[in-house]
Amino acid sequence: MDLVFFDLDGTLLNGSSSLSQFTIDTLGKMNSQDIAYTVATGRTMLSASPILKGQFLSLPHIYNNGVTLWDPQQQSMEFENLLTENETDLILAMALEHNITPFVNTVENHHHVIYHSPPQHNIEKELITKYFARSQATLMPLDALAHDRAVTNISMIGENTHIKAMWTQLNQHPRIIAYSGPANEGKEYSWMDVHHCFANKGAAVQKLRDKLGAKNVICFGDSDNDLSMFEIADECYAPDNAKAFIKDKATKVIGHNHDDGVAKFLIERFDL
Repeated sequence: MDLVFFDLDGTLLNGSSSLSQFTIDTLGKMNSQDIAYTVATGRTMLSASPILKGQFLSLPHIYNNGVTLWDPQQQSMEFENLLTENETDLILAMALEHNITPFVNTVENHHHVIYHSPPQHNIEKELITKYFARSQATLMPLDALAHDRAVTNISMIGENTHIKAMWTQLNQHPRIIAYSGPANEGKEYSWMDVHHCFANKGAAVQKLRDKLGAKNVICFGDSDNDLSMFEIADECYAPDNAKAFIKDKATKVIGHNHDDGVAKFLIERFDL
């Protein structure tokens, strides 16, 4: 049994951060041939759901870089390696020290609740008013965050220098891992997601592999948070736009995500 895992941003999604019709049609062909596939993304379920609407309905989904496992058939959710209270406090203190608004992502009764401090920059205000406020998430003040909340990850956006400094410092912590990359809001900004160190796509992929009895795991990804699943995959493929060290780890480098590189490769790989 082949079991295929897709990263979303920079991999399966195109330059508009959406599934192209060509990719949707290709996934339909995989369905018709009973090729098992699902998603393994750093996105929250809230962020990914509008993109995946009507797709990926059969197998569990991996969200939050492996923290959240959602089964669309059973409508059930599992969590692994949540941030502890001490880790959460450390991350929040560091963000506020750098004058960056932390967005604490929690799931409460299957509902996404985001706790945040007052935004300090226009880029953060726009994130709240143009994205979060229009989503299905509930926005709450940071001081309302209870100690027993299930914190999946803490995200933020800021100027490159501040994010890089925090990224460097957080990744020196023995129980924390931070991922970062360029933000869509402009080249002077970066995003960062912070997790417990044991939270990674690879562990979640292995869990699904064992559960489903897959003999051959195939992974697609483009960035540092995909490395853990590349390390356990039987085949791993990086689009041409991927980071250099991801390409070095890949079985093969395929087409650019802006040009439906993954879908075109799938047609060739599975003779669709």
